[in-house]
Order: sequence, then structure tokens, then C-alpha cells
Amino acid sequence: MTRLDVAWAERWVRRAAAEIHARRDELTELDRHVGDGDHGANLDRGFAAVVARLDESDGAPRQTVGQVLGLVATTLMSTVGGAAGPLYGTAFLHASRVTGRASLDATGVVALVEAAADGVVSRGRAEVGDKTMVDAWEPAVEAAGRAVASGDPVDVLRAAADGARQGAASTVPLAAAKGRAAYLGGRSMGTEDPGARSTVLLLQAAVQAAVVVDASNDVSGGAANGASNRASNRASNEAAS
Repeated sequence: MTRLDVAWAERWVRRAAAEIHARRDELTELDRHVGDGDHGANLDRGFAAVVARLDESDGAPRQTVGQVLGLVATTLMSTVGGAAGPLYGTAFLHASRVTGRASLDATGVVALVEAAADGVVSRGRAEVGDKTMVDAWEPAVEAAGRAVASGDPVDVLRAAADGARQGAASTVPLAAAKGRAAYLGGRSMGTEDPGARSTVLLLQAAVQAAVVVDASNDVSGGAANGASNRASNRASNEAAS
């Protein structure tokens, strides 16, 4: 069974940074409808700074998933302006507090998603239906909880990402009730909330980082099985001769 370790957490952050950079204009355009139009640029700058921090060699490799997430939290809080920095920074900070171990099983992934969502709620004081990133995080938590019975942390991540995607889509017809967007009233309807959309990108990046592990395990397992079969065939041929 796949376990999500420190290497996975670092891959997650790098993939998230790459995805946000690729979708920067999309996030910016969404934010123009309901805010300052800086969500994409702010997150792009913040995650670029996170990757730079990961690349710094201090001679002390990170030992736990929580250490990686804590680095993300402090970097985002110090580099990302607007609402996104404090919200995502707090999300990763809360997540870091429940992931102080070398790897995560299915239950650990649920704890991570729950803690991140709690961080967003505690910081932003929003509820489901307010047209914020909470509309993506809460369905992610619910979906992760339903998937935990599988015992596979990658399945839990996939469920969380899919729940977030559905939750983000549900924000399209909503009128914003929090932040600057609330002043727009009905004019905020008709587009996806940018924070909900970036939440989807982050969780999808976590899945992509985990699938790399699954794929490498499949390749290793296939190679091992192939070698075993070849050895078995040789032995059979030798016995027959």
C-alpha cells in the first residue's frame, strides 16, 4: 500500500507551483470578476518562493511531512498579499500540525485535509454557500472521509480533489457573501470563485504527486515479476533438458 512521505510532500509543492504558474491567467481572470484580479499573480509569486525555499540546501533534510507543510505555510504568509496568503498560509500551518510523521496513511490524509479546511474557516470565518474557497474545502473533507475505508491514501486524495472540484463548480451560480466580492451582490454570480478554483488545483497536484509513486511501484513490481518469471522459465527448461 502506498504511503505518502516527505518526498511526496515536496513533489506536491513543486507540482502545485507549476500548475498555479500555468493557470495564473485563468485565476487572475476569475478574480477580476469578484476581487482585485491579483489571485493568480499572488499565488504564483508565493509558490515560486516556496520552491526556492525547498531548493535551499541547509544540510538538514526534512524528516516529516509536517515540516514541508510548515515551510509552505510560513513562506506563503510572508510573500502572498491579499486574502490568499493568510488563508492558504493558515491552511498549511494547521495541516502541518497533524502531519508530524515520516509518511501518511489514509487516515493521515483525511487529517491533513480536515486540518487545512479548519484553518481556512478559522481565518476567513466563511461558510459553505458564501462563494469562497470553503465551498471547495468542505466537500473535499466530506469526500475524503467517505473514501478512508479503502485504506489507500491515494484514493483518499483523489476523492478529496474530486469533492473540491464539485464544490468549486457549485460556486458559479452563487452570490458572494464574504470579502470584497460581497459588495458586488448579484454581479458576482456566474463565475467560479477563484479561491475555490485554486483549491482544486492544489489538491489535484497532490494526487499527481502521489500517482508518480504508484507508477514507480508498478514499474518496479512489473520488473520484479518479469525477472521472477524469466528465472522460473529457465529453471523449468533446465529441468526438462
